[in-house]
Amino acid sequence: MPDTAVRAHTKPDAFLSDVTTLRERARKSLDNGAVTPTYEGDKDKAIELLQNVLATEIVCVLRYTMHSISVEGLSSQSVAEEFAEHAKDERQHVMAAAERIDQLGGIPNFNPEGLASRSATEYGQPGTLVEMVKQDLIAERIAIDHYRELIRYFGDKDPTTRIMLEGFLADEEDHATDMHDLLVSHEGRPFLD
Repeated sequence: MPDTAVRAHTKPDAFLSDVTTLRERARKSLDNGAVTPTYEGDKDKAIELLQNVLATEIVCVLRYTMHSISVEGLSSQSVAEEFAEHAKDERQHVMAAAERIDQLGGIPNFNPEGLASRSATEYGQPGTLVEMVKQDLIAERIAIDHYRELIRYFGDKDPTTRIMLEGFLADEEDHATDMHDLLVSHEGRPFLD
């Protein structure tokens, strides 16, 4: 009786492919690179959505960089450093999104033409420190909602993209908290509930 229980427990799981099948599938469609036959997502739709993520992140880099240079006032140095740090984080998102587009067989769209219309967030304007912080907080809140929707869309059909976006989401939530804290410290009250 114990022998049967051991055999049943060690029996291969039905959802796992055997080694021979894995090897055969890997030899097919080599032109698809990392996109294997088990990819369950819509590759073209994923690339299209990621092009918008790429544009959003590029716009965020540009806005934070512009704000880091434009900020003036008594505490401008520390705020400029915060803006510059966020721009650096957003550049890492740009590279990760571009690399994922490449892995899926697309060509990352870095063309400045149409960048603003492809981006979920807006570029913004220079202004007072509080105005710039509000612009960045709004942009982060847009990105947070956008990435949550995309994470649900990709789900288990494209876990690599979903995991990448989950990392972006965590960074954007951190950035939003930073911007909210700056706003509270400079206005003495929260801008948003």
